[in-house]
Amino acid sequence: MAYKNLKHFIDTLEGEGELIRIREYVNPHLEITEITDRISKQYGPALLFENTGYSFPLLINSMGTEKRMAMALGVDKLDDISAQIETLFKTFTSPKNNFLDKLKLLPQLGEVASWMPKQISGKGACQEVIMSDPDITKFPVLTCWPEDGGPFITLPVIQTKDPLTGIRNVGLYRMQVFDKVTTGMHWHRHKVSARHFNEYKKLKQRMPVVISLGGDPVYTYCGTAPLPDGVDEFMLAGFIRKKRVELVKCITQDMYVPADADIIIEGYVDPDEDFILEGPFGDHTGYYSLADYYPKFHITAITHRKDAVYPATIVGIPPQEDAWIGKATERIFLAPIKMTMVPEIIDMILPVEGVFHNLVIVKIRKEYPGQALKVMNSLWGAGQMMFTKMMIVVDEHVNIHDQLEVARYISENTDAIS
Repeated sequence: MAYKNLKHFIDTLEGEGELIRIREYVNPHLEITEITDRISKQYGPALLFENTGYSFPLLINSMGTEKRMAMALGVDKLDDISAQIETLFKTFTSPKNNFLDKLKLLPQLGEVASWMPKQISGKGACQEVIMSDPDITKFPVLTCWPEDGGPFITLPVIQTKDPLTGIRNVGLYRMQVFDKVTTGMHWHRHKVSARHFNEYKKLKQRMPVVISLGGDPVYTYCGTAPLPDGVDEFMLAGFIRKKRVELVKCITQDMYVPADADIIIEGYVDPDEDFILEGPFGDHTGYYSLADYYPKFHITAITHRKDAVYPATIVGIPPQEDAWIGKATERIFLAPIKMTMVPEIIDMILPVEGVFHNLVIVKIRKEYPGQALKVMNSLWGAGQMMFTKMMIVVDEHVNIHDQLEVARYISENTDAIS
């Protein structure tokens, strides 16, 4: 299912009794996140703060349960997407014995083509209003925790492109707001965007960067998806929503953004410029990540829909909204891992208590001694899984979704002394 815009998603959530509108004034400085923190830990509803003291309402906790995460991706269950990937993979990789078998693939090929992102002419709904004087402080950007270095944009879908190939990357990194046209750009050195940054530095060129907020919620998810370098996140979005992402050209940068987004922030990073001190920032570990130096982002234009909604999230001790975004990745990417890397995997979970990738429990179909070690080494070499601190591999009869059963299995089959 494709949502026309963020308002369409909000209306859908409200129709399902999954959203509460808060009409009283609530301050984006610490107050909104204090309320959201309590609600999210009770697996409560999405919250639409309509009176933020700014011209824009704020949506938060919109994907804060498994049901709402599935709704955001347009499916009944998160496992549905993994099943679709597996079916598609088997369709295209199974032996084709004759011309007729190959001919039967044409409808599927046509469907796949219809998911590819497309650049369209003219302006999009995201450009209905063009700020004559760009000012990011006109939006209800949240300060989440008392010791945070300042307000942070927490759900920015950030686009960069390789200056040599033009291939786009979409990621989600927090952005601290310093003034009306300056933010930090918190990408880590192992991220694709950081690699793009290094290429621009070699070329001694400014690096164009554009950010979208809102639109179909699948864009936010795809910004977090652990795709291989060079695989377009908007192609994944098209596959999930079963409709291509339409892109329009930016006002001040030679880049394209989703036409149905709520807010677009255009700008650049200058690789020759000194980094800026960003943070600290209250993290999902329950501690503040320390202040550090990151690239400085300069805003050249801001556009938005007339009825734009500012989407945000809070990062803190689980369970929070980001736990369910991580759960979606766990379920969606199980099929590709099984089919391309570790076929003996039956199931895999990343428990909320492990804070995303810190703890992984894997169930395998064991066939030979040492196979668990082979599985662990394979997974540790897979993208974000390199950050996993603890990996537990169990036999196929263990229900890994039952934590008590897993704990009992470990205690009964582990010799801690030797």
